Amino acid sequence: MGTLQLNSYGLASLTSSYNFNTNTPKLLKAASKATFSFSRGKIRAVGTIPESESEPSVSEEPPSLKFAFVSSVLLPDGTPDVHFRIACGGQKLRDIMLDSNVELYGPYGRPLLNCAGGGTCGTCMVEVIAGNELLSPRTNKEKEKLKKNPKNWRLACQTTVGKQDSRGLVVIQQLPEWKGHEWNYEKEPPS
Repeated sequence: MGTLQLNSYGLASLTSSYNFNTNTPKLLKAASKATFSFSRGKIRAVGTIPESESEPSVSEEPPSLKFAFVSSVLLPDGTPDVHFRIACGGQKLRDIMLDSNVELYGPYGRPLLNCAGGGTCGTCMVEVIAGNELLSPRTNKEKEKLKKNPKNWRLACQTTVGKQDSRGLVVIQQLPEWKGHEWNYEKEPPS
């Protein structure tokens, strides 16, 4: 039996008791009892805000880029599977996709089947449908790996998306070499 007491600056305290009973070797039973108590503490004002300044102001959203990642397979109803994400600019497209849990490598997702962002294998190929103006120019590695592919295909590991203060929409087709359908891009994404 143990007691855990938490106290936050004399304003509240928590007492919790746990009794562990092991009557049977395979079963561990825990009974818990929690008690909350509040004490009166003195609160001191350190300043006041004039009424004109106390009204909430409309804050502007921080700069961010909106992404629409279109999967290479269709949903059962025949529409493309689109994942919407928001990220800060100035990052590699590969990092944004991996951090957002968007499929990037497909069948090449195992550690030994891709170069982990070195730009040497070409397995992180994506097709840029919209927002090409927000991307960095093609690197020499991209020019070498993608010379037989369309101009709007990029290596996600070599593509930097925008700058820290960039805003806009980037539409990316995942795994374009495995794409088994055609779809039309509409300018207005759902809100």
